[in-house]
Amino acid sequence: MTAKRTVRGPTVVLVGRPNVGKSTIFNRITRTRRSIVTAIAGTTRDVIHQPADWENTPFTLIDTGGMFGASSDPLHELVVVQGQRALETADVIVFVVDGREGLVPGDEEIAQHLRGSKARVIMAVNKTDDKRARGRVLEFHELGFEPVVEIAAEHGEGVGDLLDEVVRRLPTGRDAGSSLDTPEETAVAIVGRPNVGKSSLLNRLLKEERSIVSDMPGTTRDTVDAVLRWHKRNFRIVDTAGIRRAGRVASSGQLESLSVILARRAIEQADVAVLVIDASIGPADQDGAIAGEAERAGCGIVIVANKWDLMKEKGPDFYKWFDDDLRRQLKFLDYAPILHISASTGERAPKVLEMVDRVAEARSRRISTGELNRFVKEVTAAQPPKSPGRRAVRVLYCAQTSVEPPTFVFFTNIATEFHFSYQRYLVNQLREKFNLMGTPIRIHVRRREKKPRGAPAKSAE
Repeated sequence: MTAKRTVRGPTVVLVGRPNVGKSTIFNRITRTRRSIVTAIAGTTRDVIHQPADWENTPFTLIDTGGMFGASSDPLHELVVVQGQRALETADVIVFVVDGREGLVPGDEEIAQHLRGSKARVIMAVNKTDDKRARGRVLEFHELGFEPVVEIAAEHGEGVGDLLDEVVRRLPTGRDAGSSLDTPEETAVAIVGRPNVGKSSLLNRLLKEERSIVSDMPGTTRDTVDAVLRWHKRNFRIVDTAGIRRAGRVASSGQLESLSVILARRAIEQADVAVLVIDASIGPADQDGAIAGEAERAGCGIVIVANKWDLMKEKGPDFYKWFDDDLRRQLKFLDYAPILHISASTGERAPKVLEMVDRVAEARSRRISTGELNRFVKEVTAAQPPKSPGRRAVRVLYCAQTSVEPPTFVFFTNIATEFHFSYQRYLVNQLREKFNLMGTPIRIHVRRREKKPRGAPAKSAE
């Protein structure tokens, strides 16, 4: 398998000291809430990418962590490395400073670094709606960057002017270096508890250090994503923050609570969720809770047992025991395929995209009405349906009403629901017959309304 990152147009990188408002600007321009915004310096650690456009000019906007200045974050050095990589890819750099504070030594340090960049630099003086910023904007002209644009990102003031300046400096045509088309993508959310190897898996698939990886639980705060092209298909893969039990999240403070909200939002928007489990620890109740959120959201699901290189010495009997135990603890996910991989060594990691693609295809599969009703006739003849009250029911016909996930409506003579055991039987038969692997299946039951006497029959078309 070969996979490569796809680039969406020229890149615009936001850089500046911690807490000058880069994430607020990012969210304002992209019309998203991808970057976490708090008053805590150093909130953003990873590099966040998002497609954006202004006046029909598309580009990729990149939000970097607070790369410069003193930091108590134990992962600050890794944040700097990530940010430096982003700056190397930039076509335009937006240097964000805090108008309330005026010019400070940290800004001068960044300016000196940016003077060696090949990218064009625009200075954005943020928070100029505050009266403390009046008279201090002129200080930033000393740094020698033009233009200097005054903005108040929180309220959107001046952001349009900033974007006008950005677009004027973007490469166009062949100079942009990439296609600006937006082909259809499969959205993939990598989810799981903290420290199970989600970021390592993203980096392995990308073949680059996109997500910060450390042994410290809670390293990832924002959702970090990238687009991969594999076998003529595009996958937008999102690395989410580890989701802990609600009680632990509530006691850990604002940052983790916001991270978990973003992770859950990524699940809601995903086509397929890759549930990563630490094979050296095994499944836990929280894995079931995370998978339950994905199932309720209608995601396809692939279970990845990571760190399998640590389990090799335990032999084939352990492999079977592990999978049986996993199925027992996550019994409602009996339809989800299980992969055993090692993100750190790369063993079997290429199988992840292959399986995600198969699950996404199953999730969007549409079955013809004729084929579906021939199947229904066979399975109901083999095992007649019953209502929750155990009354005999006759299925008149069935229709698939939607995909993603596949949803079927069974029209009956009397029932408005099936007995839970019979509904499970139908789901299993549908999955087996039409190879609906890894995707939830929704079933609805409707009683066909009787026509009033004398009502004209519908004409056949």
